[in-house]
Amino acid sequence: MTTVIFSHGQESGPWGTKIKAMAAMVKELGCAADSIDYQGIADPTERVNKLIAECDGIDDRLILVGSSMGGHVATAAAERVGAAGLFVLAPAYYMDGYEELTPTPPGMPICMVHGWHDDIVPADNSIRFARQCKATLHLINGDHRLTGNIDEINGYLKRFVRQVVGD
Repeated sequence: MTTVIFSHGQESGPWGTKIKAMAAMVKELGCAADSIDYQGIADPTERVNKLIAECDGIDDRLILVGSSMGGHVATAAAERVGAAGLFVLAPAYYMDGYEELTPTPPGMPICMVHGWHDDIVPADNSIRFARQCKATLHLINGDHRLTGNIDEINGYLKRFVRQVVGD
C-alpha cells in the first residue's frame, strides 16, 4: 500500500482546504493519507525531525506532499524516511537570508507546482530547484496559497501518485 503524508505551511494547519481536497483524492486512488500538525513549531529543523519521527514505523511506500514551508520540510526529510516520491507546492526554497537552509534535492521522482503570482516565494526559486534536479515543474496561474487551483493541483497529484505507484 501507499501512504501519502502531508506537511502544511507555516501559517496554516494540518487539515486546511488544500490538504483535505488532496487527501480525499489520494484516498480515491487507494492510498492512506495523514497530515502532520506542525502548529506552534516555527523552526524548520524541528518540523523535519517531527516528520521523520511520525514516518518511523510506517511500513508502506511513502509519498511526501508539502506546501510552502511544508515543501521545504518534506524535501529535507524525503531521503531520510525512504520516500518513493515528493510532491511540493510553492516550496520555500532559496528564501532571502536562508538560502543555505534549502535542502539538497533528494534522489527520487519530484513534482513541483508553483503559482506565477506568488508574492511570498518567487516562482524563480522553484525554477532554480527544478532545473538543478530535473524535477517536473508546473507553473500555473495562481498565488502562494493556490487554493483557487485545487482541481488543477489534484490532477497533477493524481498523475504523480500513479507514476510513483506504477499504475
